[in-house]
Amino acid sequence: MDDKVLVAYATKYGATAEIAGRLGQALQEAGLAVDVRPVDEVSDLTPYGAVVLGSAVYAGQWRKEAVTFLAANASALAERPVWLFSSGPTGAGEPVALLKGWRFPEAQQPIADRIRPRDIAVFGGQIDPEKLNLPEKLIVKAVKAPTGDFRDWRAIDAWAAAIADALQKSGVQQ
Repeated sequence: MDDKVLVAYATKYGATAEIAGRLGQALQEAGLAVDVRPVDEVSDLTPYGAVVLGSAVYAGQWRKEAVTFLAANASALAERPVWLFSSGPTGAGEPVALLKGWRFPEAQQPIADRIRPRDIAVFGGQIDPEKLNLPEKLIVKAVKAPTGDFRDWRAIDAWAAAIADALQKSGVQQ
């Protein structure tokens, strides 16, 4: 196991990838060696001393590729510091409150319990109507989901700073 940090993510339209990129940039600026990669491009966790894993959320579920990654790598993830994040709720307000207390997909909670993540964060998401296909547009309209960009970059930066601080205190460096 190396001291490099992996920021892995699953995204549909790129908003979660942008959050992962921002997290990776903040960790690098804090002096950590970081790789930011889509989960389906990660086949080995051996080079990584810590992992930040996130997924876009649709109807309370992580993207399939993130769930597959989480399940396939549960044992390796349990051996290193892990942070989990979700992005998706839209609208003004605190993301967990918008999701009525939801923090993580119930079906994957037993895996998370085994991994014992240091933290689980939920960030606001983004819906760009121009990127949606017709069925998605109809669903957004039917559930009256607010469209726009609801990502709170200050909250994302603060979370990244807390991760960097924890890693530096535990000895993970460049």
